[in-house]
Amino acid sequence: MSLRRPFFHRLALALAVGLAAPLAHAQLFDAVRLAPLPPGQDGGRLGAAVVAGTQYRGSDERRTMVFPAIDYQWHNGWFAGVSNGIGYNASRQPAYQYGARLTADLGRDESRSAVLRGMGSIDAQPEFGLFFNRLWGPSFGLTSSLRHGSGNQRQGTLIDLGAYYSASVGTRSRVTVGLGTQWANGAYMQDYFGVTAAQSARTGYAVASPGAAWSNVSMSLGFIYRLDERISLIAGLTRISLQGEARDSVLVRESSSTTGVLAVTYAF
Repeated sequence: MSLRRPFFHRLALALAVGLAAPLAHAQLFDAVRLAPLPPGQDGGRLGAAVVAGTQYRGSDERRTMVFPAIDYQWHNGWFAGVSNGIGYNASRQPAYQYGARLTADLGRDESRSAVLRGMGSIDAQPEFGLFFNRLWGPSFGLTSSLRHGSGNQRQGTLIDLGAYYSASVGTRSRVTVGLGTQWANGAYMQDYFGVTAAQSARTGYAVASPGAAWSNVSMSLGFIYRLDERISLIAGLTRISLQGEARDSVLVRESSSTTGVLAVTYAF
């Protein structure tokens, strides 16, 4: 029993830190965050998260959702779950994480807002991606991710770059701060921030054809409190600011938005 308790302490903390960053960042699949499990050990987390965000990127209407928090890692490098998608970490060095994964772009339903009426819905699509992370222990890391396949034509491409710092506050708590930015290709920008001639005829919006650009920047703050060796409470806030042609889109009613998250997780 004495050997298992330290393992679950490390597992719960590592998985909670891994979950806090993407939940606080509020951009699903922006990075892969894997727990540094002991050699030969598998591990996972199970829980739920309440996310208070907006109806769509650029909306000034609020939306509250409940998501499952389910993720699992195998010691051979495979992982699967809500936060990271399904993928493989080819690195055997704790300081590096790199590989391939399958994620999903959740699309956008035009029924979410009167602003979107006539724009048509953007279907959910699978995305294929690559990732590379450089870590300096549990406290600091640089993340990068490439995803391709979003949009109705499946031509959207996103590149996410981020950095985070995590520090202990007492024996049970931990604070994580993060910075991030996202680049989107022309196909993605057109689907989510542009207006085609057909859409213009239905909505009255002017035709707009935005090009590839760094579409947003973000700042995040996450807080973790470990109730015991397996159960953790997580809270997070993220401020995302649209940039350039994304910010100037006729669909954007609020160029900056704040998303809040509350979650509880159980490490197993």
